[in-house]
Amino acid sequence: MIIRIRSLSGEYPSYETEGSAGMDIRAFLDEPVTIMPWKRSLISTGLFMEIQPGFEVQIRARSGLAVKHGIGLVNGIGTIDSDYRGEVKVALVNMSDEPFIVNSGDRIAQMVVAGLPEVKIVPSEELSETDRGKGGFGHTGI
Repeated sequence: MIIRIRSLSGEYPSYETEGSAGMDIRAFLDEPVTIMPWKRSLISTGLFMEIQPGFEVQIRARSGLAVKHGIGLVNGIGTIDSDYRGEVKVALVNMSDEPFIVNSGDRIAQMVVAGLPEVKIVPSEELSETDRGKGGFGHTGI
């Protein structure tokens, strides 16, 4: 699959290891951004994408930033739709007790490409039965 990308920095998303599901994306900033504890910030990447119809790009947290520094994504996973042509920005949140500094060029998130089947909604008064049924969160025990 091909995704056309315009990059203001000349840096492009990249797989850091063979077998990686996500490509790391980097901050593109005029100056460092400090995210204070329990605050959030929208971080520029300088990336603009042309995604093929039927696909999306998911922006996900980097596990190393989450575990080592408490840095995650405000919305869990961000979605870039195939019809969006604006700059990709990453909504980071600092869930630690220490300020976190983001510098231009820092790897701040990863992107994963996902296919999207076209879904047709069929209204129904009844649904088929399953073993799980209506069992919700934690219904199978510890």
